[in-house]
Amino acid sequence: MNGILDGVKIVDLSRILAGPLCTQMLADLGAEVIKVEAPWGDDTRKWGPPFTIGFDGKEVAAYFLACNRGKEIITMDLKQQTDDLLELIKDADVVVENFKPGTLERIVGKISDDVILCSISAYGKDGPRSSEPGYDVALQARSGIMSITGEPEGPPAKVGVAWIDVITGLNASNAILAALIHKMKTGEAKNIDISLWDSAIAALVNQAHNALASGKDPRRMGSAHPNLVPYRAFEANDGWFVIGVGSDTQWANLCTLLNIGNKDEWQTNAGRIAEREVIESMLAEIVAEYSRAELEELLTGIPCAPVNTITEALNDKQSIARGLVTKYNGVDVLASPLRFY
Repeated sequence: MNGILDGVKIVDLSRILAGPLCTQMLADLGAEVIKVEAPWGDDTRKWGPPFTIGFDGKEVAAYFLACNRGKEIITMDLKQQTDDLLELIKDADVVVENFKPGTLERIVGKISDDVILCSISAYGKDGPRSSEPGYDVALQARSGIMSITGEPEGPPAKVGVAWIDVITGLNASNAILAALIHKMKTGEAKNIDISLWDSAIAALVNQAHNALASGKDPRRMGSAHPNLVPYRAFEANDGWFVIGVGSDTQWANLCTLLNIGNKDEWQTNAGRIAEREVIESMLAEIVAEYSRAELEELLTGIPCAPVNTITEALNDKQSIARGLVTKYNGVDVLASPLRFY
């Protein structure tokens, strides 16, 4: 990876996913990241099975490998080695932590004004929930995303990865980069307050704005889209296949390719939403006659794709061409998505 952040030193006191993912991305950019773990290790070291061989040649949960490459990992008992931690922080440009708000200050006192402190927590440093703990699944429930995930008649479902943790980690790395630029320009080190809650609510994007505009709660729609038709998964004769139409032109092209009579009332997205059930039922019957491969070939130019398994996605020709699975210390890992040219 391009060493854009060469010379930047980051002390990573975080654990689980959001903080470690944030610092892994900064390590990908060339920063020196020192991850400080408690004597018993990051919690995710034991989040298995599956277990595999880690970066140090020892067995570890596969989960841990997802967000801890590119770091120097040391062990420290923060309650007993406060002076060692302060010495480490003294030379850092950035400290990332995800203790409960106020915990780091109780351990080491005030961080130097020269150091950018990025604090990641469940609900942020203030507000009535600031002291509450929260894993991703709890935040998915409280934020509302579970209420719109799943089939219409089924129970609420969580997103299949720790969606809020991932978004929070991306937000944190983005904020740290902005803070580094600000310090370079002004000499001032900003502190950063990033929460899973704020990140989750912001990531509701169109669904939250739909609620604000209509006064009505969005509902679970399976793979369908509240603002577009057709935009969902249909069952082909060998598996599931997604068709995503985002414009009236794409809809007209889809009608031509599938020999669908394009009624006047279907020529606008609003008209198609009004007749969602008719259009989706019609497409379900058509799609069921084809295989996924046949549909991909037939629908050239239309946003569409088979619903792959994870293994199929990792082995997709595009993944192979882009080198999206690579090795770090001899271990297979996902590659950084950051590319520069």
